[in-house]
Amino acid sequence: MSDQLLRTAMAAAQVAAPELLAAFRGQMQVDYKRDRHDPVTEHDRRAEAAIRDLIFREVPDSVFVGEESGLTGSGEVQWFVDPIDGTANFARGMAFWCTSVGAVIGDRIVAGAIYDPVAGTLFAASADGGAWLNGQPLQSKAVADESEAVLICGYPVPRDFRADGRAAALEHQGQLLETVATLRRPGSAALSIAHVAAGWVDAAAGFGVNAWDVTAAILILRQAGGRYHPFGLGQRAAGDPDHQHPGYLALGTGADYPTLQRICQEISARREQSRTALHAVETAAIQS
Repeated sequence: MSDQLLRTAMAAAQVAAPELLAAFRGQMQVDYKRDRHDPVTEHDRRAEAAIRDLIFREVPDSVFVGEESGLTGSGEVQWFVDPIDGTANFARGMAFWCTSVGAVIGDRIVAGAIYDPVAGTLFAASADGGAWLNGQPLQSKAVADESEAVLICGYPVPRDFRADGRAAALEHQGQLLETVATLRRPGSAALSIAHVAAGWVDAAAGFGVNAWDVTAAILILRQAGGRYHPFGLGQRAAGDPDHQHPGYLALGTGADYPTLQRICQEISARREQSRTALHAVETAAIQS
């Protein structure tokens, strides 16, 4: 079954690519979900519908979890899908976005594919096999010294200011800048982690992702020899599936990066403490 799921993931990740490429850098209507930092276009919705139709046709025994349409279907296999991871980039014509499709049985990620239509790069992985880039074996690599590393990290964004406080968030950002050689924030968690898997950057970190952003990328990175560290940020327990955690640190093969790991752990611990304190206040208010 794993071969079928991999083939389906790869096909699903590419099915909407012609339409998306035709729309890219053209005129389009941009709407917003939570706020101006969370855009969506008609192309997100149409691409997700095409992916959903393909998955249900190929694997009827499926639950589909999409960023735009939510949960539909029932069955053994869960599919976590982001039709355009990096919508803000897509909408403005910046070539750093992708389609991500990951398959999960139980809590185990079994297949995943990420397609970058602009570059024509297809990252794929199977739990029973390895990881591939355009059909060739994929092997991660990273510099050993974190002071020479290239890190992709979008922290902080406005929601991080609200969660951590502006001063603390900027302090953590300063620590990140001082720890590595180069910090980039192009957007798209899925494509960022895929670049770590390919050895094109050394590490990536994020503190506000969803399962549809990272499910495929986790498997691709690990099967390529990299490491993925999930962080609960006070929202998930240590035993929860890795793809359900909202924070992560992705490291290429050969990377240890103790300072970077410490900073990520501090951000997560601060979020957990804040949530614990808020819960205590709410409980006290209910009991009073």
